[in-house]
Amino acid sequence: MTVQPAGTPSSMPTPAKSPRAATAMRTDYCGELGVDDIGRTVELCGWVHARREHGEHLAFIDLRDRTGIVQCVVDGAHDLRSEYVVRVTGAVRSRPEGTENPNLATGAIEIGDCTVEILNPAEPPPFPLDGRRDVDETLRLRFRYLDLRSERLQRNLRARAAVNSAIRGAMEAQGFVEIETPMLIASTPEGARDFVVPSRLSPGEFYALPQSPQLFKQLCMVGGVDRYYQIARCLRDEDLRADRQFEFTQLDAEMSFASQADVISVISEAVASAVEAVTGVRPESFPHLTWREAMERFGSDKPDTRFGMELVELTDVFAETGFNAFKAPCVKGIRVPGGADKTRNQLDGLTEQAKRFGAKGLVWMKVEPDRTLNSPVAKFLRDDERDALVERFGATAGDLLLLVADERPKVWHVLGLLRLELGRPPVNEGGLVFVWVIEFPLFEALDEAGRPVPAHHPFTMPHEDDLFLLDAYLRGELDGPALLDIRSQAYDLTLNGWELGSGSVRIHRDDIQRKIFAALGISDEEAERKFGFLLRAFRFGAPPHAGFAFGIDRLAALLVGEENIREVIAFPKTQSGTDPLTGAPTPIDAHHLEELGLRLLPKKQ
Repeated sequence: MTVQPAGTPSSMPTPAKSPRAATAMRTDYCGELGVDDIGRTVELCGWVHARREHGEHLAFIDLRDRTGIVQCVVDGAHDLRSEYVVRVTGAVRSRPEGTENPNLATGAIEIGDCTVEILNPAEPPPFPLDGRRDVDETLRLRFRYLDLRSERLQRNLRARAAVNSAIRGAMEAQGFVEIETPMLIASTPEGARDFVVPSRLSPGEFYALPQSPQLFKQLCMVGGVDRYYQIARCLRDEDLRADRQFEFTQLDAEMSFASQADVISVISEAVASAVEAVTGVRPESFPHLTWREAMERFGSDKPDTRFGMELVELTDVFAETGFNAFKAPCVKGIRVPGGADKTRNQLDGLTEQAKRFGAKGLVWMKVEPDRTLNSPVAKFLRDDERDALVERFGATAGDLLLLVADERPKVWHVLGLLRLELGRPPVNEGGLVFVWVIEFPLFEALDEAGRPVPAHHPFTMPHEDDLFLLDAYLRGELDGPALLDIRSQAYDLTLNGWELGSGSVRIHRDDIQRKIFAALGISDEEAERKFGFLLRAFRFGAPPHAGFAFGIDRLAALLVGEENIREVIAFPKTQSGTDPLTGAPTPIDAHHLEELGLRLLPKKQ
């Protein structure tokens, strides 16, 4: 082996080049070499991943590029260090018998007779890049450009790119056209806080960054585009968590003259293509659940159906009970198989957890070998109630039964969270299970003034069978709570308990839109001020239309088995919304503030 300074010509013959890798400096990628290349002379470029000395002169260098690692046998490598950028020229040969590495894609071969050219030395990295030990996340993000060299992030980002490519192919094959919508828009109420941008040309006025392209894609339908899609960047100023960042990317789509079923079919095709591009397996089905069924069975509108422990209805069992704790509008429970081995301290911990979730309490019952119930409350129940419990749950010896009694939405919420806490498998263990949730409520609650709060946005079409309830309310024949029974033509796609995205059939008729605004207490003047440009467009012949959007970050994370979407984003923010790499957010110069017509308030102590 000869170590050459950069720019020194090699005496070896010029090798044939691989079309994928060919540049002026290399012929092949490291990870793509195999036994078919034995005998070839190759030129490789990359980083020194590891160096292993064997005796005074012989050394093995693991050379890494984006495709993987190949072993290079060199003679005298004292000048090479981890993460040096090098160019290696040598001959592909079989590894000596007994030295093959089955854990490496290139483990059957090595590069010999090497000439090494140092293209750039490197300081020791602040953390190992081999992924063998945990590294503080802030440190990883501060040196994100080094973290990106890891096999994990290389895999994740390429999987994400495959998702984007597959989505584009699927949407275009179904007749959709990609259209870019503005990034500087007027602020519109969409549920989360806007990020705002001050205008230099109009001091004191602001643009907003889009939370979604919702209104513009509906305008595309008015414009006769018919089928729109965009892989859109969106921004929302909301608290961050494992599946949420300030900036995110979504597939955004809209169709004219289309129903809910049409949209679900199109999006299912795009998602199936994305899954196949990453995993090699195409999902066989996308089952549907109504919102009501999802809540009753799983206590969640993003149900994780990979495991059992479904909520069991018990209200009728205790319809005439003498036990005061079960005299409630709703009683439901879950069965934890084998959970009877939990200690009293563990059960007390579950009770406290249920209270943190909002329950008044939690009743636990252990099923004994003779199928009797061991519980502090068992003595307060009649024999027929205890027998009915065992039968309703299908309980067997060793099971643990957990019961909650309260208003039905509260029971759903508490048991749904306990179910996940006790039974949810890792993020993609047990396969990828998609579920479409349909028939969401049009309104999710009433505000302090008794006005309904939209479950999605105020442009969602009510279910046609429930429009009579809206009319009756506006005529004064029904009170506010009756509005909560109105279903919408809205639908969500969920995967392994994560909400991927939402969509709906849109309101395109002026009379229905005015009824929704009236129910929400939005006057004609307020509607014109907030949504005037959209409402005006609808007066010029808006076709019936429907759409959907889902988070590409979330889909990509689930496909590669990550619990946090930060691991599929090249340059994410921390949980607190900061960027350790660039230091953002940072102050701006006083003259810039003056140019924008802004003054800052003193920071709160």
